[in-house]
Amino acid sequence: MKKSLVALAALAVAGVASAQSSVTLFGVVDASISGYSSTSRDLNQATLLNPFYLNQGSRKVSRTELANSGYNSSRLGFRGTEDLGGGLAASFWLEAPISNDDGQTGISTFARRSTVSLSGGFGEVRLGRDYTATFWNDTVFDPFGTNGVGTNLIFSASNGLGAFNGTAPTPVPGVPNVSTSNYVRASNVVGYFLPPNLGGFYGQVQYGFAEKTKYSPGLSTPDVANNSRQGRYVGGRFGYANGPLDVALAYGSSTVGDQYYVGTTTKVNTLNLGASYDFGPVKLFGELSKVKNKVDYEVTPLAGGRPDVDVTGYLLGATVPVGAGLIRASWSHVKYDQNLPVNPFALNPGDPKANKLALGYVHNLSKRTALYATVARVSNKNGAALTVGGASFVTTGGFTPRSSTGYDFGIRHAF
Repeated sequence: MKKSLVALAALAVAGVASAQSSVTLFGVVDASISGYSSTSRDLNQATLLNPFYLNQGSRKVSRTELANSGYNSSRLGFRGTEDLGGGLAASFWLEAPISNDDGQTGISTFARRSTVSLSGGFGEVRLGRDYTATFWNDTVFDPFGTNGVGTNLIFSASNGLGAFNGTAPTPVPGVPNVSTSNYVRASNVVGYFLPPNLGGFYGQVQYGFAEKTKYSPGLSTPDVANNSRQGRYVGGRFGYANGPLDVALAYGSSTVGDQYYVGTTTKVNTLNLGASYDFGPVKLFGELSKVKNKVDYEVTPLAGGRPDVDVTGYLLGATVPVGAGLIRASWSHVKYDQNLPVNPFALNPGDPKANKLALGYVHNLSKRTALYATVARVSNKNGAALTVGGASFVTTGGFTPRSSTGYDFGIRHAF
């Protein structure tokens, strides 16, 4: 009993000492019944060279599951701010992804965000793992917020193109891997954010350290791929938000691979422009994006080296408030340009491309709890293989990815 009273007294003293500080526990628990179905087709027919070919029809893979993060990403976090006086404040933010559908992933890492910052009239300097500047336009100007089957194709295609080269570290069950891509978030980042009192103008710049060991002389560098520059990120985003209008332009460069002795550096450069306008009865969204996966050579090969791979994307969307609910809709399109040389003596394949249509409805039971439903369909062409989620297409045995459909019916509770 005496120990309990001492502990309570200590907490009371600490509460007085930290009267100008605040710490918040927050989170989202989102669960849905989700279904995915992807169909591949045999597009081959009998020819003069093979007159007896028998078309194999189609192959479909499908799955139904209890999923998480269909409307908002499930998470658990802690954030706090201390008023330092004179307009200065110190803050921290630790946010972990959770998989509430099976409980496998808890607070094993703060992979969603782990930052400490100092802010004041000059803006904010933020250190740690954070969203990249270029990801913001993909999610802010998507009516579905890059969650669930409604996630736009710009994000789906660009995120796949931005994966780090080489073999990913062996996954540990329940522990999210933070070292496979810089497209959504980057680690080891120093960021600067403009102050919020600039008449609607906002912006940020970021530099993420690769944290690779440098050797001197250079010839002592181990002959191992991706050990010199992979992981570095440089980016920025600047925009204007005032009343119903929000528009932002972002650019970023992520180093996804390198080979020191070959003299190559592989980068993914992202440029996107997003905007939204709220008319009241309807809010419109749009985004234009260009992502380039390129190899820089210290000495360009005689054959010209590996061609760049470009992904160009478009997004149009809308939300319509209806009483306590919200109707969501979006159309997105991506086109891959592999910059392959044209063969004048052969039938050159068309560029892979895909379209996606997503429709959804959210019904708010309160400010923190909502029910939601989303349906979506992807149509692929010329070898594109984008899905709404679930299993990958069947591509062996002469089959070509064609369409993917899916749904989410779920509940989201925030605290």
